[in-house]
Amino acid sequence: PMSDDAFPGWHGTTILAVRKGGRVVVAGDGQVSLGNTVIKGTARKVRRLSPGKDAHEVVAGFAGSTADAFTLLERLEAKLEANPGQMARACVDLAKDWRTDKYLRNLEAMLIVTDGTDLFVITGAGDVLEPEHDVAAIGSGGNYALAAARGLMAVDGMDAEQIARRAMAIASDICVYTNGNLTVESIGG
Repeated sequence: PMSDDAFPGWHGTTILAVRKGGRVVVAGDGQVSLGNTVIKGTARKVRRLSPGKDAHEVVAGFAGSTADAFTLLERLEAKLEANPGQMARACVDLAKDWRTDKYLRNLEAMLIVTDGTDLFVITGAGDVLEPEHDVAAIGSGGNYALAAARGLMAVDGMDAEQIARRAMAIASDICVYTNGNLTVESIGG
């Protein structure tokens, strides 16, 4: 998860992905903060990407600068179009460009990306991380959501969406940069 040291001057958001029962659910809150002021409470930070007719559908969530994230999501869509059905390769190519490109390397965001099977966290440091325990989280409330979701994974009868919604509610109760206005997308299963 992002630290305030990594991106000084801004905070914000919680994005959580939970993979369970052949399904991946990505949930994100709607709060946009600037300093200690809430600028907007209904932002959509989880989106479905449609990378061309031959590629699999992909869901992505982002934390950080919205403009920077949109730039990265556009690049990811292009990588997915160029490599249909190869999400891991597209993510690695994006991370490589993000780290080495003079313009891209200044972008301040993090992404969670899934095609319903694979699940990755992509960072500007060139990382493409496959999370352990089928849970990934980014953003200022990411550690809270991650801990809650990992604890809920063992609860009998809870599916991926129930876990994601409950963990996000816990994170929004703790993190002042996270609200309870969720966007939830599921894929697979």
